[in-house]
Amino acid sequence: MSKLYIRKPNTSCLVCKKPIYKRPVEIRRNSGRIFCSVVCYGISCRKEVLCKVCAKPILASFNKKTCSRSCANINRAGIKYGRLRPKDKVVSERALKVRLIRLKGTVCERCGFNKTEILNIHHKDRNRTNNDLENLELICPNCHFEDHYLEKSWLKNRFINMEGSDSGSFHRT
Repeated sequence: MSKLYIRKPNTSCLVCKKPIYKRPVEIRRNSGRIFCSVVCYGISCRKEVLCKVCAKPILASFNKKTCSRSCANINRAGIKYGRLRPKDKVVSERALKVRLIRLKGTVCERCGFNKTEILNIHHKDRNRTNNDLENLELICPNCHFEDHYLEKSWLKNRFINMEGSDSGSFHRT
């Protein structure tokens, strides 16, 4: 290449500071973020955080906090993992259901449906925190749905079946 076509550097790479020539339009388009190669661009895109134990830089991907297994073990030392689950809602509801089945039987208290596995615990006063045995009843999903959702149904008192019509279609009241 002849010396005629060699451009004078007008900017420098952000990473390695190597002087390079870029068109002024490219400099404006990239807001001054100019790199000499794809490698330097890749280095600039790296997000690094420091290891919590040894302060060595690590890539900030996958929510990593330490650089190695040994640092992770040091970081984890002293943490006591609870074996008891004091506020475990699922376990306490299961125990409550078992207690209700022992006291009130294995059938729905409203319709007598006898599939114990699908019975639901229903709070009569609709307060989920009130777990007094007098406030609770074991009912099947159909009765539970009727109790909670039938009164709010948009179909309630909206349509009636006109007995005299041939098609049996619904008419507005």
